[in-house]
Amino acid sequence: MALFNNAGGLTLLDLLAVALFFAVWLWLGWRIGHPSAARPSVSVLMQDYRLQWMRVMAARQPRIFDAQIMMSLRQSTSFFASTCLLAMGGLLALIGNVDPLQGLATRLTNMESASAALQIKLFLPLFMLGNAFLKFVWANRVFGYCSVVMGAVPNDPDDPQTLPLAMKAGHLNARAALNFNAGLRSMYFALCGLAWVAGAWVLLVGVAVTAWVVWSREFASASREIIHGP
Repeated sequence: MALFNNAGGLTLLDLLAVALFFAVWLWLGWRIGHPSAARPSVSVLMQDYRLQWMRVMAARQPRIFDAQIMMSLRQSTSFFASTCLLAMGGLLALIGNVDPLQGLATRLTNMESASAALQIKLFLPLFMLGNAFLKFVWANRVFGYCSVVMGAVPNDPDDPQTLPLAMKAGHLNARAALNFNAGLRSMYFALCGLAWVAGAWVLLVGVAVTAWVVWSREFASASREIIHGP
């Protein structure tokens, strides 16, 4: 235990809590993308709707409505990417000067917190925000690919290229959505990572709460029942 205390004031419990944090984050991402056939996640259910959207789009004239939806999706990814950059800038500034945070951490834990330990703890939400930013940027790019392929879909529904191109656009849309959802999960866990400032036990509670929020929204929400219903 002394070895960990010398390394920035972190304990073995801190390291175990962080290991569980990453394990739960990675497991949730895999489970949401690979649910059981009996209970698919919202993300998987929405993939079918995205493909159906492109089938309908192929026969719709004009396609202004579809272009507006794509513009809205790309704006959402841009907004969240910008939000991540702002939050990362704030965290970097705080890592450079943790003095304002030391008093709060001391009051929350009733223990004096070393500056090095607080800086290390802040790198956890910083990492998650960085991952979220990359996911949102890539989602924006793939939505752009989808828009181009949609524009290549012939206006004639009977053209032999119409449906295959529409399905390509649908699959690109679904891939972009998967990255967007992964970015949102990273933002959830970035907020959870801030709990580490208050101690390892608080981080463990935060992991449990965050995991429940993410899982329930994908598998047990009212929105899911509406989407999955007849």
